[in-house]
Amino acid sequence: MLTPLGRLDKYISSENIFNRQMVARSLLDTLRAISEDERECVSVLERIDRLADDSEPTVRAELMEQIPHIAIFCQENRPSIPFAFSKYLLPIVVRYLSDQNNLVRKTSQAALLVLLEQELMERGDVESLVCPVLVDLTAPDSSDDVKTEAMAIICKVAPMVGRDVTERLFLPRFCEMCCDSRMFHVRKVCAANFGDMCGVVGGEATEELLLPRFFQLCSDNVWGVRKACAECFMTVSSASSPDVRRTKLSSLFISLISDPSRWVRQAAFQSLGQFISTFAGPCSNTGQYFRDEAQWSGSQTHRADAVCPPQDSVDVAEEGGGEQTAEVLSADEPCCADADAQKCLPEETQPSSRAPAQEIPEQELFNSFHYWRTPVPRIAPELELELEDRRPSAPALDRKQLQELIENLEPHIDDPDVKGEPRGFIFEMQGTNKNSCTTPERERECVCVTLTTSTGVRAGADRMCVSLSVCVCVCQWKVRRTLAFSIHELALILGDQLTAAHLVPIFNSFLKDLDEVRIGVLKHLYDFLKLLHQDTRRKYLYQLQEFLVTDNSRNWRFRSELAEQLVLLLELYSAQDVHDYLRPLALCLCTDRVSSVRWTSYRLVSEIIRKLSSCSSLLVSFLGELVEKFCHSQKWSGRQAFAFVCQLSIEEECLSLDQFSEHLLPPLLQLASDPVPNVRVLLAKTLRQTLLEREYFLSSVNCQQVALEHTLVALQTDVDKDVKYFASVHPGSTRLNEDAMSTTSSTY
Repeated sequence: MLTPLGRLDKYISSENIFNRQMVARSLLDTLRAISEDERECVSVLERIDRLADDSEPTVRAELMEQIPHIAIFCQENRPSIPFAFSKYLLPIVVRYLSDQNNLVRKTSQAALLVLLEQELMERGDVESLVCPVLVDLTAPDSSDDVKTEAMAIICKVAPMVGRDVTERLFLPRFCEMCCDSRMFHVRKVCAANFGDMCGVVGGEATEELLLPRFFQLCSDNVWGVRKACAECFMTVSSASSPDVRRTKLSSLFISLISDPSRWVRQAAFQSLGQFISTFAGPCSNTGQYFRDEAQWSGSQTHRADAVCPPQDSVDVAEEGGGEQTAEVLSADEPCCADADAQKCLPEETQPSSRAPAQEIPEQELFNSFHYWRTPVPRIAPELELELEDRRPSAPALDRKQLQELIENLEPHIDDPDVKGEPRGFIFEMQGTNKNSCTTPERERECVCVTLTTSTGVRAGADRMCVSLSVCVCVCQWKVRRTLAFSIHELALILGDQLTAAHLVPIFNSFLKDLDEVRIGVLKHLYDFLKLLHQDTRRKYLYQLQEFLVTDNSRNWRFRSELAEQLVLLLELYSAQDVHDYLRPLALCLCTDRVSSVRWTSYRLVSEIIRKLSSCSSLLVSFLGELVEKFCHSQKWSGRQAFAFVCQLSIEEECLSLDQFSEHLLPPLLQLASDPVPNVRVLLAKTLRQTLLEREYFLSSVNCQQVALEHTLVALQTDVDKDVKYFASVHPGSTRLNEDAMSTTSSTY
């Protein structure tokens, strides 16, 4: 009979640790019970402060887990208890950040992040109370664990508190920790979060303060630190100016690619495509670029990501010009080659019709390159739109710089540690490109490079297919596995014609490969087949059954993935094809030895019912087959499966209620006399929670209404208490499919 506050007072001073933990766990409920009384709410908050001094770490940790929930309550009831969070809760969070117990410390760090994400803390409180404590925890005299944890939390807090606070309070200590010679764990944390810190403080602080530290971390004597640098290289590059990317970061990245540690090299090659994408401008055809920050506009006349070349220079770029073209352009980055390219410019930075003569170096004013050819004729807008997808984008680096990058990458093409990476690359270099070089002189100037990363650069499609064919022939399965997982992305890039000519044979060879390779094809089977022509796609109907055979019969996840893909494939084929080819596979998977495969297959069966509902003859045939194979099965698991399929068909509206009532309801009601209680339990749930939720089954229009009522009465008087319960009550919070899974998966 104690009041909520009296109960709190009774157990808060208990000698039993579990009682005090219970107090911490029930604080929110206590506050909700007395929320209308401001005085009692303040009394509870005062007792929270008393509980925070508990000597038992588990009690303190339990209290800290409740702080974010209590803070939300205080925010919702702010008019009645103003300043509750700042006065009572925030000091506890700040104090626990330096707690001696590891569990309490980590719980407070997690609570702090939640409070910041939910914007429950005033900015002034964060700056004056939280940030100084975090900085103090990274002092040289702090323990190693505390210092590492504090630096990690600083890196997560920095984006939330913004640039000003980060530069004033966090940046000096972050730079100092990057050079901590005693603790490599701290340096590794700094390296892993370096890109986020660069993004917060902006370009100027990045180049002046952070990049020198980044160079030191990239040459750290611990390979884990260098690996962390390689993983965040793209974000550091996107926060830097174009000149720094070319002159400094490119050579630094080459050193990571050539690192003695295989783990560093792998991480660097995984980041290669992302790093290259930071060189692209917004008007390039790759579709992937990073905007430079607005701060750079103050130090440069034109922003690299917003300036397009004059129209006269566009013609030169389209013709495949090299170094000299780059020198004529007034921007650092290549821009779009369309006649309407100026639409991408801000109004205040629209270029004039011709670049000023003083911007062109004197030695370039009179050379053969500017005057040897006739101007390219103006392309009609309609034709230009048609050719836009076929036109290769201008290289972001000039020829000399790109060739230097390629020469540094070439020794690593055959590195076995790199070939198997999921984001590996296919590399090819040829001396000429006759599509873009129109004269012998310019043919010698052209260097054709095909570099395909996971981001999908659309260039050199034919040569890319040749490279892929070479990869298929490699006795290293990791290389083939990499391609199998990404062949659907390549098909999306190449289009249906090139895919049918080049990728379909490769895809077919993967179907007969090792399971480690086949799983890559299977996981994206729908994504690949939907890109093929209907006639080509239909040929694979005969090969789907091959996925039922695996190298290891215990590899049940392979069959589960097949069931999930078959659900997606239903939309690609006609009802007749589904009935003839996919139906037998579904019925076979429904009898799998592993319950997870079977439950996925039951959903597949319900979707097949939906697909066949448009053709009454096929539907009736399939429903009759389900009744024969499952409802009349000798195994109780088959009869239970029939009840589950019936439930799914109604809940997912896979067929009309009239069709269900005619073909599935009579055999379903026969399961009321099944000797296995598990079957009757699922039947009771299906009737009570699914069928009786529909007005159709309660009205006299339904010819099975009487039989349905008699079956329900019989189940309500069943000898099994679970059957009786689910037939009599309707648990509103429980869905049938979830409940059925939890009830039967352990025994089924």
